[in-house]
Amino acid sequence: MNYTISAMYPSRIQSLQARANSRRTVSAKLADWTTSRFGTIWFLIGNLVFFLLWLCSNLGWISFLPAFDPYPFVLLTTVVSLEAIFLAIVVLISQNRAAHVADIREETDLQLDLITEREITKVLALVTYLAQKQGLDTEQDKELQRMLKELDVTTIEERLEKQLNGSTGR
Repeated sequence: MNYTISAMYPSRIQSLQARANSRRTVSAKLADWTTSRFGTIWFLIGNLVFFLLWLCSNLGWISFLPAFDPYPFVLLTTVVSLEAIFLAIVVLISQNRAAHVADIREETDLQLDLITEREITKVLALVTYLAQKQGLDTEQDKELQRMLKELDVTTIEERLEKQLNGSTGR
């Protein structure tokens, strides 16, 4: 039997990544496509071949290719710089989009964790009630009493913020 969430709720579950991909702008799609192509060994090999041909041609090592950028290869430096700028921008666009999806995923996880914690506390309260109805003494269990209290998210956030600020020296 298939007990996966997507099998149990097929119409409700769609990957955050799939939703984000479906809402991408043309520029984001182009940036992702470019990043996926440029981040390959074939792109590296293509660059190596191109630059080796460029250097060999301009050093006069390939007789049938005329020299067009003599040493110190100013044009090559410009081409490499422009390629680096272009690649950096494309990668940053893709990383920003990926970070946005990660932020949404993280917020979703937090909200689900808070809901789950509340539901578990409720179930624990019901189990405790049933145990008390059966004559079991649950009042002496300090850990159980602590677990039955509702989670104070604000206090946790403040403590974490103090710890983070203390560790970064802010």
